[in-house]
Formats: sequence, structure tokens, C-alpha cells
Amino acid sequence: MTYEEVLKVIFPLLEGVDLASCMAVCKQWRDIARNDYFWKCLYAKRWPSICKRPNPPTLTYYKLYQTFCRRQHSRTLLPPRLSFNDLEFFIDIWNEDRLLFSDVVPGPVLETGIKILPRGICNMLRFHLEGPEYKMTLPVEPRFTVPMNQTVSVSVLVERKDSNRVARIIDKSMFDYIDRTAHRAMAFDYLEFSPSHPFISGIRAWISLLFMEDGNEGVLDVFGIEMDFCDAATSKEEVLWLLDMLDWK
Repeated sequence: MTYEEVLKVIFPLLEGVDLASCMAVCKQWRDIARNDYFWKCLYAKRWPSICKRPNPPTLTYYKLYQTFCRRQHSRTLLPPRLSFNDLEFFIDIWNEDRLLFSDVVPGPVLETGIKILPRGICNMLRFHLEGPEYKMTLPVEPRFTVPMNQTVSVSVLVERKDSNRVARIIDKSMFDYIDRTAHRAMAFDYLEFSPSHPFISGIRAWISLLFMEDGNEGVLDVFGIEMDFCDAATSKEEVLWLLDMLDWK
């Protein structure tokens, strides 16, 4: 079974949010996931009757999903109570028991992101980083290398400077998926929200190692880190609202 055939078996089993997230992995995944058959499978699970219409829909099932999502996120948000100036992020990355990266990152640094992309990155990764979607990125200086056959994990905490309270974003999650095409290694964890928001759950924080191929086979040359909450936040304001609702200790 080819790589593409494996994806075509898995994609019909996913929920809409997960299938949409797959489209952000790389161009090949996006092209495959746009197949309207997968979105019809999604609608058949949630609204079986809509798939029984005698006449074909004027919109594709994928476009219908986009329309519903756009309506869901079209409401105007009040200005967030937080700003990146109020935040500091604590990022630690281990290769098994060896600490590879450990830094306190001011919020404005993560907000500004990687200003100049290094030479030699693949076109797929350049396309992703230069795309219009909101993302938080951090240049890694000095760079570090990661052997692909070893376990790499990450933890991320965030602190509010106005109150010195801390919230967990990622707790020792493994970089279980390495996309050699898009040059990204990805890990995720589920966010923990304040008890005052009991109906918010199932939202993931994603963190990616951005890498280039090292001269040695099977070694990743990491030049940057990306973090996002693409399950629920696609703008800076939505990210700040999401962070404000975390379970601050």
C-alpha cells in the first residue's frame, strides 16, 4: 500500500477539525484531503439525510464545511484582556534525558516570529511559513540537531507577568510525527481550561520543530520552533482569548 493510499484509508475516519488540520501539514496532504469524498463521509456521519438528496448540492461538501466554519468564526470578538507583552513562555525540549533546548521566551518575541528565513529550507516549509495563516514562531539560536531514531519531547508553560500565575500548555509530549516532505516534526497536548469555562475542551496546542536536512542521514538540523492552536484560534486575538481562559495557577 502506497503512502497516498494509507492517507485515503485514514482520512474518511477523521472528524472535520482533524481533517482540516491535516490540510495544514503539507501541500500533498492538502491536495488529498480536498477530495470531496472525505467531506461527504464526514457529512454522512453527522447529517446522513443531506447525503440522500436526489439532486447534487450546488456546493461541494468541502465548501459546505468551510461555509459553516466561516459562520461559526465570523462573530466579532471583544478586544482580548491579555497582550503578548503580558506573557512569557518557558520552552524545554529533551532528547530522551538530555536537554536540547531551554529558554524563557518573551511574548513579543514569539509574536514577532522568524523575520528572515534561513537559506536552504525546503519550498514546502517556506510556503507554510510565508502563508497568511496566523502562527507563532521562534528562531533557535544556536541551532541543535536531533537524531530521528531517538525520542524527543517538549514541555511549554506560560506565565502572566501581571499576576505571576502560570498555566500549562504542553507537558512532556513526544514529537511522534516527522514530516520529511514539509520538514516539520510535530507534537501536541490538550489545553486545560479554567473551571469557569466548563464547556470548553478538546482543544490542542501544537508545537513543531522546523528543520533542514543535516549532512548526516537521519539527523534533523533544527532552526526554529512553531506553536499554534489551530483547532480553535486562527488569529492573534483568538490566541490571546484562548490563553486568557487557561487554568492559571
